[in-house]
Amino acid sequence: MTPKTTHIRNLDVAVAWDEAEQCHVYLQGADLVFRGNEIVHAGPGYADAADTVIEGGGMMAMPGLVNIHSHPFSEPGNKGLTEEVASDRLGQSSLYEYLPVFGMEADAAGASSRFALSELLKSGVTTICDLSINRDGWIDDLASTGIRAVLCPMYRSGHWYTKNGHAVDYAWDEKAGEQAFAAALQTIDHAAQHPSGRLSGMVGPAQIDTCTEGLFKDSLAEARRRGIPMQTHAGQAIVEFNEMVRRHGKTPIEWLDQIGVLGPDLIIGHGIFLSDHPQLHWPHSDDFARLRASGAAVAHCPTVFARRGIALNTIGRYMDAGIPLGMGTDTFPHNMLDEMRLACYVARVVSGNYKHGQTRHALEAATVGGAGILRRPDLGRLLPGCKADFALIDLHHPYMQPPLEPMRSLIYSASDRAVRHVYVDGIQVVRDGNVLTIDIDAAVAAMNDGQRRRLATVPQRDWAGRTAQQLAPPVLAARDRLPQSRPAR
Repeated sequence: MTPKTTHIRNLDVAVAWDEAEQCHVYLQGADLVFRGNEIVHAGPGYADAADTVIEGGGMMAMPGLVNIHSHPFSEPGNKGLTEEVASDRLGQSSLYEYLPVFGMEADAAGASSRFALSELLKSGVTTICDLSINRDGWIDDLASTGIRAVLCPMYRSGHWYTKNGHAVDYAWDEKAGEQAFAAALQTIDHAAQHPSGRLSGMVGPAQIDTCTEGLFKDSLAEARRRGIPMQTHAGQAIVEFNEMVRRHGKTPIEWLDQIGVLGPDLIIGHGIFLSDHPQLHWPHSDDFARLRASGAAVAHCPTVFARRGIALNTIGRYMDAGIPLGMGTDTFPHNMLDEMRLACYVARVVSGNYKHGQTRHALEAATVGGAGILRRPDLGRLLPGCKADFALIDLHHPYMQPPLEPMRSLIYSASDRAVRHVYVDGIQVVRDGNVLTIDIDAAVAAMNDGQRRRLATVPQRDWAGRTAQQLAPPVLAARDRLPQSRPAR
C-alpha cells in the first residue's frame, strides 16, 4: 500500500533544520509535508498533490522533543511527597532515605507509566528513554501510547539502604544482578523486534555505586554488540562521590575511565558532581576535562535536583565545551518544556552569567542533542528524510502573546498549554491538547490506588518506622474546625 501524504500548509512558522549551518531556524509561511512516517518537505511552496491537506495558519511546527532520561514507572507516585524532602545528613539527596520507601509497586507501574507518558506527549515529547525496572507488559504499555520509546531496563549488583539516616550501606547479590542483566537483554531484543518500529533498547546498569566492574564491562560489550548506547546514573550525589573515592581512591568519572567504559557509548545520568562542582572540594582531579575528552554524554534533568538545592554546573558550560548533552524528566511533572525553562534559569543563577543557560542550549539539548546521543539523526529536526515526529503550537494562545519570539514565548511563558497537536511516526497522538492514545481517567484511578496502597506500608520500609506523613509533612495542618474567635481590631 502506498503511504498517504499529508500537507500542513501555510504555517506561520516552522522550526526547521538548516543542514548546512547545523542549526534550527525559523521559516515563515512554511509547509510541512510527510508521507507515511517520513518528512518529505519542510519549507515554503509545496505544490504537489496530497491525500490530506491541513491548514496551518496560526500554528508553529517544531520538532518532537527527545527525552533521554525518565522514570515513568515510579515518579508519578511520588507526587505530593518528595517536592520538599531530602536527607540533611546525606548530602541533601532523597535517594537513600526517601525514594526507597515511596514510589510504586509493580502492579501500579503500568498506570503510572501511562499517566507520565500522557504528560510527556502533551508537552511535545515524541521520544522517551524509559529507565524502569523490567516488568511484564512493559513493551505493550509503551507501544499502546503511540510514543517512540527506548526501553532501558535497569539492573544492579546490589542496592543501597540506610539504617540511621546518616550513613549508607550496600547489600550485594551479584548473581541476582547477572540474572536481571540477562532478562534485560531479552527485553531489549524484544523491543527492537516490535512490529510498530517505534521501540528500541538501551543497556542500563543502574548506578555507578551499585554495579560491579564486571557488570559494567559486560554491559558495555553487549551494548556494542547491538550497536546501542549504555546509560547509568553517576555524579548524582555527594554520598556517591565520596563512596567511590572511599572504595577506589578515584572520583566516579576517574573510575569509569579506569575500567574502560567512559567513552562515546556511555550516557551518564546527571553527571553533576564532577571534581570541580561548587558543592565539592576536590582539586586533585579534572573530571570536566576527562569527561570532555572521552566523548561520553550527559542526561540533564534539572527539576529533581533543583528541589534539593543541587544543580549542574552548567548546561551552557558543558555544551559549549562540546560535551554531548540531552534533556530528561527524571521526576514529575513529566513536562519537557518546564525542564527546558528551568535548565536555563538554574544555569544563570549558578554561574552568575546569563550566557551559561541560553534558550538555544535547552532547545538543542532537547532535540538534536538527545537525538544524536541516541544515534538517531532522523529525529529532533524538521528536515526531509527525518521521521514525522513533531508538534504544532498554537500561536494565538493568550500565553503566546505578544507573538514576537515564539520559542521564547513557548518555553518561558506558555509551556504545554500552547501545545495543540502532536504527531509521532506520522500518526496524530495529541489533538487539541488531548491525548488520543491513553485513557487518562483509568490511568489516574489505578495510579492513585497504587499510591494509597504503597503509602500504607511506608513504616515497614523506613529505618525509623515513620509514616508517610511524618516523612513528608503536609504544607498546611489539617483541622476539623476553626476556633470561633474574632480577629483583633
